Amino acid sequence: MDIHIKACGQEQAHTLLSIGKETFYDTFAAQNTEKNMNDYLAQAYTIERMEAELAEDDSFFYCMFVDGVLAGYLKVNIGDSQSEPMGEDALEIERIYIRKAFHRQGLGRRLLTYALDLAGRWDKSEVWLGVWEKNEPALVFYERLGFRRIGEHSFYMGEDEQTDYLMAKTLKEET
Repeated sequence: MDIHIKACGQEQAHTLLSIGKETFYDTFAAQNTEKNMNDYLAQAYTIERMEAELAEDDSFFYCMFVDGVLAGYLKVNIGDSQSEPMGEDALEIERIYIRKAFHRQGLGRRLLTYALDLAGRWDKSEVWLGVWEKNEPALVFYERLGFRRIGEHSFYMGEDEQTDYLMAKTLKEET
């Protein structure tokens, strides 16, 4: 299996949007009503929003190719682009999206490791992310890799208020 991770930009906006919709639906549709899912996808996954995210100075997208096929992507944020105010020493992993056909191959872990490496290169002391409270496999995955729960925030899936657990991993102690 030949795996490459590289920065992606505006030229991949439509492809990233498609993968985002596909993976979000595949992951969360079974636990949500069709109406709430469709309302959320229509609001959260637009080409205008994707292009704006790609244009953010402190947001970075990385595409993962497996044997030349785009298998998924990683989105990380620093500074003011973080979805919660975690400070200049933190890096947020906003998305690790792997297409269903590429699941169970260790690719999510590989993108997570890539994000941790970025945080180290960028001299960040902490990496954090949000995980839906009902996504038990993801919660277990991140806990096994040293993330701990530090809080929570609400979001709306259509009309349904839901909770994300905020989880963080300390990379180096503050001096």
